[in-house]
Amino acid sequence: MSAHSVSLVVCAYTGRRWRDLCAGIAAVAAGSEPPEEIVVVIDHNEGLRVRAAAELPAHAPGVAVRVMSNTRRQGLSGARNTGVGAAHGEIVAFLDDDATPRRDWLERMLEPFVDPRVVAVGGAAEPVWPASGRPACLPTQPGQWGELDWVVGCSYRGLPRTRAQVRNVMGCAMAIRREAMVAAGGFHEDLGRVGRTPLGCEETELSIRLRQRDTPARVVLVPEAVVDHRVSEDRVTWRYLATRGWAEGVSKSAVAALVGPGDALATESSYLAGILPRALLRELGSGRAAGAVAVLLAVAATGAGYLRGSLDTLARRRRQVAPPAQREGTRTG
Repeated sequence: MSAHSVSLVVCAYTGRRWRDLCAGIAAVAAGSEPPEEIVVVIDHNEGLRVRAAAELPAHAPGVAVRVMSNTRRQGLSGARNTGVGAAHGEIVAFLDDDATPRRDWLERMLEPFVDPRVVAVGGAAEPVWPASGRPACLPTQPGQWGELDWVVGCSYRGLPRTRAQVRNVMGCAMAIRREAMVAAGGFHEDLGRVGRTPLGCEETELSIRLRQRDTPARVVLVPEAVVDHRVSEDRVTWRYLATRGWAEGVSKSAVAALVGPGDALATESSYLAGILPRALLRELGSGRAAGAVAVLLAVAATGAGYLRGSLDTLARRRRQVAPPAQREGTRTG
């Protein structure tokens, strides 16, 4: 048993994932180390909140289940902050509403917290593909994580396959010390998904901020703590690859503006310089043109999104420092 009390926070906004939401909560409750409580935060969907309050407790016998509305800004970051504010546990674990943890997921996630320097722990996410299977736009080698699987919120090639310190946890399955998270101000509500808009990186920014506030702080990846992350049909298209890449670039530019480009892009720099070129050469050498195009498209879309986000940030800063008359568009003198 863990020496820490644990709360699980699950955020949901749509009834389309109802079966996955129920399955995830049931799996956590039946796990080798269930949490003391499960806090379900419904993001601006009153019908879903009513249904969840009536039906979800039955899926987690022996575990207290509380269902509430997001009282913060609409979006995933606001919903997570609402859950953190309501949670009682020393450790707050987070699970996506379309992810199902394996039996020992939470037990493995909690193990690194015996080290008081560890402030956040992340696990691995394995994709559960739709009936159409893995798409050509997300290439990989047999038995390997795909280089572009981050597009669908899953572990990707380039992440450690054994326990290691990392820059940030992955949002679909993570655990963070509540005290440290509250002291840091929680998730930044200018970041994160709102509905189906695929922005993100709020957990990246928080992980970096936790370490910047406390230099000895450690963020640890535990690859054997696994969740199965469902991938819907709409996420295995070329259009989604481009859209998600663009959103990732915009999000990373926002993180860079908040915590500095050095920390914000450290992992991406090695990934761009090493992992993706090897993937491109492999796909070309194997005659898989679609896989090669996917790598190039992901790089181009992400780069374009980062450039656009950076230009928007620069424009905002110029407006903030401009004299009042200039901000209002009036002439001076």
